[in-house]
Amino acid sequence: MLTTILAGGDAAANGAAEYGLLPALNQGGVISWSVFILLVVFLLVSLYIFFTKLFEQQKIINQGRRVRRTFWASNSLREGAAKLEKNSAYRQIVDDGLAAQDQHGQLTDPVEAHDWMHGSLARSEASINSQLNSGLAFLATVGATAPFIGLFGTVVGIYRALLAIGAAGQASIDKVAGPVGEALIMTALGLVVAVPAVLAYNFLQRRNKSISEHLSAFSNDVLGFLASEGKVRPAAPNTVKKPAPAAKPATATSGQTGGVPKRS
Repeated sequence: MLTTILAGGDAAANGAAEYGLLPALNQGGVISWSVFILLVVFLLVSLYIFFTKLFEQQKIINQGRRVRRTFWASNSLREGAAKLEKNSAYRQIVDDGLAAQDQHGQLTDPVEAHDWMHGSLARSEASINSQLNSGLAFLATVGATAPFIGLFGTVVGIYRALLAIGAAGQASIDKVAGPVGEALIMTALGLVVAVPAVLAYNFLQRRNKSISEHLSAFSNDVLGFLASEGKVRPAAPNTVKKPAPAAKPATATSGQTGGVPKRS
C-alpha cells in the first residue's frame, strides 16, 4: 500500500512538472518564446518611461510653484531669470523672450515686435511640450498592441497543443485542458502589459495638459511684460494688497453741523 501511495505521488509530481509557463513556452517553440520576450521588454520599457516622465513632470511642477512665488517680485526679467534653475522650462521661456527682444532690433524687414516675440515664445513652448510628450507614443502603442500580441502567442500555443494531442491519438479532457490552459497564459501576459501602459499614458497625458496650460499662461505674462516695457506684470503673491476695511458710518450728535438739537 505504501508503494502504491508513493508511486501515485511520483506520478502526480511528474504530471504537475509538465505544466507551467516554461513547459508552455517550450511547447510553443520559437514563436512563443519570441512573443514572451517581446511582451516582457514592452513591460520593462513602459515602466521606465512612466517613472522617468513622472520625475520630469514633477520637477517642472515644482519649478512652476517657485516661479509663482518669487519670480514676479523681481525688478526685471533678467533678475527674475537669475533666480530660476539654469536648465528649467520656465528659464528657457524667459531666455527665449529676452533673446527675441534683442533680435528684433536687428531685423531689416519691418516686423511688429509683438508678433516676433510671440512667435519666439510659441516655439519655446512647443519645444518644451514636445519633450514632455516624448515616449508617450510608445505607451499608447503598447496599450493597443500588447493584447493582440499575447493572443497571437495563445493561438500558436493552442495550435501546437492540438497537433501534439492529435498525433498522440488521445482526446480526453485531461489531455486537452492542460496544454490549452497553458497557451492562455500568453493572453493574460498581454493584458498584464497593456493595462498598466494605458493607465500610465492617460495619467501622464493629463499632467502634461496641466503643465502646458501653466507654461502658456507664464509665456503670455512674459510677452505682456516685454511688450509694455515692464509696466504690465502679474501681481506677486506677497505683494497683493488687502482691501481696506470699510469706514464706520458717522453718527449725528447735537452740537455738530447738520445735527438736530434735542428739545428739552
